[in-house]
Amino acid sequence: MTVDFGDGPVPGDSAPERAAAVMAAAATTWLGALSQDQKRFALYDSPLVPRAEDERLRWFYTPTNHGGLAVRDQSAHQQGLAMRLVATGLSEAGFATVATVMGLENVLDQVEGWRTGWGRERGRDPGLYWLRVFGRPGDPVWAWRFGGHHISLNNLVVENRLVSTTPCFIGADPARTALLGGSLSPLGGAEDHARQVARGLSNQQFRQALLHPAAVSDIVSGNRPRVRDGDTMMHMQDLWRGRFADPALTRLIDDIDRRSEEGSGYTEDDHARLAITVPPRGISARDLDEEQRAGIRRLLALYTGRAPEALATAHETRFAAEDALDEVHFGWAGSLAAGEPHYYRLQGPTVLIEYDNTQRHANHAHSVWRDPTSDFGLDVLAEHRAATAH
Repeated sequence: MTVDFGDGPVPGDSAPERAAAVMAAAATTWLGALSQDQKRFALYDSPLVPRAEDERLRWFYTPTNHGGLAVRDQSAHQQGLAMRLVATGLSEAGFATVATVMGLENVLDQVEGWRTGWGRERGRDPGLYWLRVFGRPGDPVWAWRFGGHHISLNNLVVENRLVSTTPCFIGADPARTALLGGSLSPLGGAEDHARQVARGLSNQQFRQALLHPAAVSDIVSGNRPRVRDGDTMMHMQDLWRGRFADPALTRLIDDIDRRSEEGSGYTEDDHARLAITVPPRGISARDLDEEQRAGIRRLLALYTGRAPEALATAHETRFAAEDALDEVHFGWAGSLAAGEPHYYRLQGPTVLIEYDNTQRHANHAHSVWRDPTSDFGLDVLAEHRAATAH
């Protein structure tokens, strides 16, 4: 079977191989269009090199430097090639969502009064999304990531197979904004469907699913490279690439965190109640009827559907199996009313999905799809290292 990348057919015998081949072709074309100076930012060492792996595992969703070559520091032609690579790591709908979130930086700039901030010339900048390749495309091990405010995409290729697409973070601020004759809500499907799932529970089931009457102010797993039992919400000060040299920015971050905590009303005990746990909290899909289980499957697919189509189909097939779905738990915190602060979680052995919409009067959403066993492809990479060490 072949996949047409535009410049000719790309061979591949499986969905992960085809996805990797298309990615490698796009990454090679983008890197080939860059100057040597640009490559100093765009191209990093292989994930097999410890310092590069440390950098690869540092991911963010705040408006901080994500590492790599920024979109705004590329020519129009180079930007097109960069976005072409980004699109290879997403489904068609996933790419449209990411592109929309990037464009929302302009809207957020207006919402905040066009003020400068965050230690840069423009506080909200759709050009400040960074792309970086680790290793050479086509090497036995290579990776790439793309990220900026409210976006973090992380992909690892091992032995010409795409083995990991998580963590995958997409946020939106504003979460909903007016359009002429309608509204724009990039994550509206994931929010509305989850609320429908929660409302479809019986009173007894909802009590089992309820993690807390009030919503936590952010996703709980934060930007940790690994999710572990007992993790509680990371505070705003810890979600950046280092500390700010400007005391005013430090005060701003402290103030945002303080107001978020006051808004949620959370204490340390409340955060402990929302901690990631193994086994998961919430209601198991095994305790739901067929209609409710179908709702959980659809909600899962709204996240795994971010991946390239063939891989997304494989994820959907996996959760179609009764035993795999049985292990998934659904948890909710906060109000069930539209427009009110809320948080939800889907968690199983190989999946962690979190969504919150609490900040800016419940009009600022965060969502993340993770695999606690294989974020960044760490399990496959460890197997590769062991196999090649002999």
